[in-house]
Amino acid sequence: MTFIDKLRNRWQDADTLLCVGLDPDPARFPDAFVDDEDALFNFCRDIVDTTAEFACAFKPQIAYFAAHNNGEAQLQRLIAHINATHPAIPVVLDSKRGDIGSTAEQYAVEAFDRFGADAVTLNPYMGRDSADPFLSRNDRGCVFLCHTSNPGARDFQELLVDGTPLYQHVARTIAEQWNGDGNCALVVGATFPEELKIIRGIVGDMPLLIPGIGAQGGDVEAVVKNGKASDGTGLMINSSRGILYASSGAGYADAAADAARELRDEINRYR
Repeated sequence: MTFIDKLRNRWQDADTLLCVGLDPDPARFPDAFVDDEDALFNFCRDIVDTTAEFACAFKPQIAYFAAHNNGEAQLQRLIAHINATHPAIPVVLDSKRGDIGSTAEQYAVEAFDRFGADAVTLNPYMGRDSADPFLSRNDRGCVFLCHTSNPGARDFQELLVDGTPLYQHVARTIAEQWNGDGNCALVVGATFPEELKIIRGIVGDMPLLIPGIGAQGGDVEAVVKNGKASDGTGLMINSSRGILYASSGAGYADAAADAARELRDEINRYR
């Protein structure tokens, strides 16, 4: 089953547009993990298992694992755990890769073969040849940066090119030229709801990954109103810190589940 099929099935079967971001910071873990050499895996596994019923996708951020000596091995184990225990839920590896063709081929192997992810986030700045090694894996998802959630997004993404903001050229090019196998999606920040509305108008029902809810200040109602597809789905609305660190005590996993349920329900109220 392709990434897009898994995602669409999950939207329908679980009635959720919530993507649970996995950005593990040991400095914020409960005290029980202080001397745990596998703390990244064990903490994230607990979060995954308690939030799975509310998630349309999981999004591990590779930097939070790669920063630690055995972190990538723990990431590998974590994705293997998700694939084995929650096989209906797609995994988006957030690594924002983008390089020349031969290097991109190795990054595709990293994301899809080494880590076993269903999709990967990508930077389209280097053009089509840098994306081809990922696009050719047409059972996997290619989630391209379009208009990101950070304040500096305006520095380049809104520069006018032939009178049109660059992010709109990116959206149109990916939707009309790169998505021949239907395995593309875009990253659009929740902090830019008007731009989100424009992008949805350009790309039709293409899936959109939406960071920026919660800690970054994105508004759930505006995201759903401006970003949902024609059938009320089409979104992976990501929350990381608000779920992962809902509690720093012994009940951290249950608190994460409560936070995920509440956000899932809030999203659904506006659909």
